[in-house]
Amino acid sequence: MFENKDIIITDFEVSGINNIKIYFSGEKKLNSVFKVLVDEKNVILNNNNSLDKEYVYNRILNVNQNKFNYMIKLPKKSKILKIYYNDEKIFIYKINKISRIVQEFFKAAKKISKKIIRLPKIIAKTIKIVWQRHHFLVPPRLIKQYMHSFSNNINNKNVDELFFNPLVSSDYILWLEHQKKNEKLKKLKYNPLISIIIPTYNVSSKLLKECIESILKQSYTNFEVCIADDCSTLEETINTLKEYEKNEKIKIVYRSENGHISRASNSALSLATGEFIALVDNDDVLDKDALYYMVEKINVDAKLDMVYSDEDKLDLNGKRCMPHFKPDFSLDTLLSVNYICHFTMIRKKIVDELGGFRSDFDGAQDYDLFLRVVEKTKRIGHVSKILYHWRMTETSTSSKSSNKSYVIDNGKKVVEDYLKRNNIAGSVTLVNDIQMYQINYEIENEPKISIIIPTKDKSNVLKKCIDSIYNKTVYKNYEIIVIDNNSNENSTFELLEQYKNENKNFSYYRLECEFNFSYINNYAVKKATGKYVVLLNNDTEIITENWLNYMVGYASQKHIGCVGAKLLYSNRTIQHCGVVTGVGGIAMHSFVETGENTKGYFGRLVGVYDWSCVTAACLMIEKKKYDSLLGLDEKLKVAYNDVDFCLKSLDKGYYNVVLPQVKLFHYESLSRGNDLSESQRERFTNEINYMCDKWGKKILYDRFYNNNLSHTYAFRLDKEDLHE
Repeated sequence: MFENKDIIITDFEVSGINNIKIYFSGEKKLNSVFKVLVDEKNVILNNNNSLDKEYVYNRILNVNQNKFNYMIKLPKKSKILKIYYNDEKIFIYKINKISRIVQEFFKAAKKISKKIIRLPKIIAKTIKIVWQRHHFLVPPRLIKQYMHSFSNNINNKNVDELFFNPLVSSDYILWLEHQKKNEKLKKLKYNPLISIIIPTYNVSSKLLKECIESILKQSYTNFEVCIADDCSTLEETINTLKEYEKNEKIKIVYRSENGHISRASNSALSLATGEFIALVDNDDVLDKDALYYMVEKINVDAKLDMVYSDEDKLDLNGKRCMPHFKPDFSLDTLLSVNYICHFTMIRKKIVDELGGFRSDFDGAQDYDLFLRVVEKTKRIGHVSKILYHWRMTETSTSSKSSNKSYVIDNGKKVVEDYLKRNNIAGSVTLVNDIQMYQINYEIENEPKISIIIPTKDKSNVLKKCIDSIYNKTVYKNYEIIVIDNNSNENSTFELLEQYKNENKNFSYYRLECEFNFSYINNYAVKKATGKYVVLLNNDTEIITENWLNYMVGYASQKHIGCVGAKLLYSNRTIQHCGVVTGVGGIAMHSFVETGENTKGYFGRLVGVYDWSCVTAACLMIEKKKYDSLLGLDEKLKVAYNDVDFCLKSLDKGYYNVVLPQVKLFHYESLSRGNDLSESQRERFTNEINYMCDKWGKKILYDRFYNNNLSHTYAFRLDKEDLHE
């Protein structure tokens, strides 16, 4: 639109005829004079001040103040708009009603033509989604949302317009505005003393005061603040601490030598007399009700030994951003990343028994403590509220983990030490360039794995699947069992005979019966001779050569039930990398059609996370665990049998994990196709009802998700107007 060395106007748009709105945006130098005039009247000055509220309809300023976005509403009789920059006239727009009518007519015609062009594609996509997710039997509570989504697609509204993206700062701020409610705090019966542990070192007076004041203003009052200064050399840090010495809730010890964060934390811990300790960094901020909600959780379950909350960050300008809505306790997730982090409260007795913090793991000392705590107790609670605001500074790990590379290295040492303490054979590697870790469990003597593949006709599809196993799999000790269900094509029988004749580890069985995915797999598992079984769709293709090595490593762990993989469409976007229950109905795959190499919400697409469910298109489990779960429920012939199986695994106390390092193509139902018969639709309805009756509220509450996140579109935040 307009550009010189000092200013760029990138967008300029006019709408309306009588009530004209003008939108424009761009970038400019800081501390320069920028003004807008309407009919020679100043309405905006210096990109900060609106001189006449009648004109300024909306203004959005970026944090750094050099970018601008304006929406100006003009009175009916306005004739001319001028933009000046440093007293230089750079833009003029003359308002003519006739030209506005012509422009609006062509704009409307253009919009209508675009809708007509998009309509067939949107209808086709809607049919595909409604079939794949619901077989056209959409739950009544979702009908309105699907209609709303269809309307928005016609109007070219994308996901970002329909839901808030939690990792977009402006979206998160708007969502927070919607959440502002005056929740009445109830009187608690149990009010333990909480000792808040704060190590300090050369922190600015401003940030330290904000931290301490956020604690002193807590609605829950039975606490003490235990501060250990680690021999700060910054005078303002010491002076600030001196100001708080007289406060009866604050205890301070000044260390005579710098011992780094673990020793300083232990010095603060030595001052603590509370039943629980809570960990706070010296420049972070607590929500005013943080302690209340943590103690409320203990009032609900007095046996809890550790409680953690959700958190967000404060950017360099003090604005809230990057909310981390965490899952409930997830062991494998914790072994991949310190997702617990802040705000955490631990029973002091346990911390004392463990000897406090260990200086060998400085920078990851809290990660080390958490993993040692969870070895002693599984009574761990999660408050799904953002109670902690982690400050981003130019040198902090909250801003960029590479700012302190020793933190990453010590985090790796933490996981390695966990494996050593628990006599678990395995190595730890860093995931890409982020602070996440991957355990490669060692397996002795390659236990036998039975790969089970149900199939029907489409020999070319089956051949691609089996050939990829034989050609790419590094693991040696496996067998392939194909269960043929009602094939009619001779090419299929010929292919199966060929594999049987050429490979000692191949066998097949024919089942002439109504298609029942659960029965077919249960039948095959009885024939399997392996210690582990893999349920594998015939329309998959192996990508990762070490896929069985990785999967059996996790499946061999006592606490793990089902192990899933990252499945990709042929265009290398994601088809599966974990299933969330209660989203979009019974359950929904997350991050569908996201790029293969995207990291996902807090690394969910690159790190090993615990999930409620994984798809049976590629699922490994120890055979004795499969049997203990009584296999797949044969009342669920087609849909949700894998969801049900994974929920049974959770009920038994196992964790289900997805390994993003294991990749396969999944061409999705190529051999079966889409059966739209009335009997199939009736069956699907019955299976939905069966799942609801069997699992009830357990479907609605996914403990590895977070209830703050949308139950319509996974890992986004709902906009209120979608649910009115």
